[in-house]
Amino acid sequence: MRAAVSAFLGCYRGQTRVHTESDLRVFLGWCTEHGLDPLAAARVDVERYVRWLQDVRRYQPSTVSRRLSVVVGFYRVCVIDAISELSPADYVRRPTVPSESPTLGLGHLQFEALITTARASSNPNDFAVVALPGLLGLRIFEACGSNIADLGEEHASGFYAYAARAARSSSSRCHPRWPESSSGR
Repeated sequence: MRAAVSAFLGCYRGQTRVHTESDLRVFLGWCTEHGLDPLAAARVDVERYVRWLQDVRRYQPSTVSRRLSVVVGFYRVCVIDAISELSPADYVRRPTVPSESPTLGLGHLQFEALITTARASSNPNDFAVVALPGLLGLRIFEACGSNIADLGEEHASGFYAYAARAARSSSSRCHPRWPESSSGR
């Protein structure tokens, strides 16, 4: 089993490997919980795993599809390396995934991660390009058309309302006027 997992994960690097390993760990954990040897699994077992992801874990179709892709890839490597004769995942149907994401915009935690990364950047423009559209609802051309000198807080609310008004009234093209030093954040 270790050879099969190592051979499969050896195909990936960096964060892709980390995420693939995590998805494979979920499948192998499910097999352990159900007393199933993953190398002796049949198609019906992989089908049960997919139903478990959908019905018990209540994952979205895109997550189920991604996790199933990892299982399919794992068994494909097992067949290629002659660890298994056939792949039990070959004919398992994937859930239908809409071509467009139903999610509009970033979630709270996604935006928080984005703004934290932008704030840590050595380029002060990165934070501005994320903060103005994200916190004020500005379109990118409005954010680029604003002037750093217009920034100011109103009623200590933490929102830069004056900058938003100034940017919305500006119809200039995207010529950022952000300071070169990081002190302008």
